[in-house]
Amino acid sequence: MNQSRTIETGTKDILGSVRDGVGLIVLNRPESRNAMTADMMTGLTALLTEMEDAQDVGAVLLTGAGKSFCAGGDVKAFAANGGEGGSAAVASPDRIARQRTSQADTVGRIYAFSKPVVAALPGAAAGAGLGFALAADLRIGTPKTVMVTAFAKVGLSGDYGTAWLLHRMIGPARARELMFLSERIDPDTCLELGLLNRIVLGDELMDRAHELAARLAGGPRLALRHMKANLLHADAAGLAESMDHEIPNHLDCGVSDDHREAVRAFVEKREPVFGATP
Repeated sequence: MNQSRTIETGTKDILGSVRDGVGLIVLNRPESRNAMTADMMTGLTALLTEMEDAQDVGAVLLTGAGKSFCAGGDVKAFAANGGEGGSAAVASPDRIARQRTSQADTVGRIYAFSKPVVAALPGAAAGAGLGFALAADLRIGTPKTVMVTAFAKVGLSGDYGTAWLLHRMIGPARARELMFLSERIDPDTCLELGLLNRIVLGDELMDRAHELAARLAGGPRLALRHMKANLLHADAAGLAESMDHEIPNHLDCGVSDDHREAVRAFVEKREPVFGATP
């Protein structure tokens, strides 16, 4: 669990590594507030694929380099190209298909990831970058963290799941307010709304976030995987269906080595030591 390794991404726009069972993903364009690029999205997809299968990764920590988490689309690049769609009069079917794939492979993958995902937000999460943050299971911010949908300010309706995620997390009325008005949400309000789980001092962010991710990575991995599957299933199911879905997952955990170790530890009045594999 204490071994470290670096994962080659093929681009400097995104960095990947593993330490203490935690797969670290760093959006790495601090000079542009970590605005998205094609290379970043390709690298993110590759990192998520490797970390989901890697036996030495029990949880993922997603963050941004520098003072921001992610500004979303690169608006300066949009302006240089005549807009997000360039000079085209209509969005082409190929463009729509490519973005569907990109969104499914990034935000969709983070949301449905079989291992816990923690997002550490040193500063702003805006536009599509907000979608990346909200797709994580837990979010840790600082006194400088702000969230803003931003789409209305640049004449866009929104992508990368932001509307759906906001609607699910804070309800339709507040989601409409955030989408329509594009107002910056301060960290205390983010915490009150449940958009942040914790606020820590800026210079403690990565240590505290890694500590939390390592705690999850060192936990009962099969139980956590089934727990997340239950929570995802609950998004679209009623109580009776959700309870039926829970049963095989719960009983699967009941015959696991982690469960047996945990009950032994309970009787022996010590902390359990869970295995590194699900």
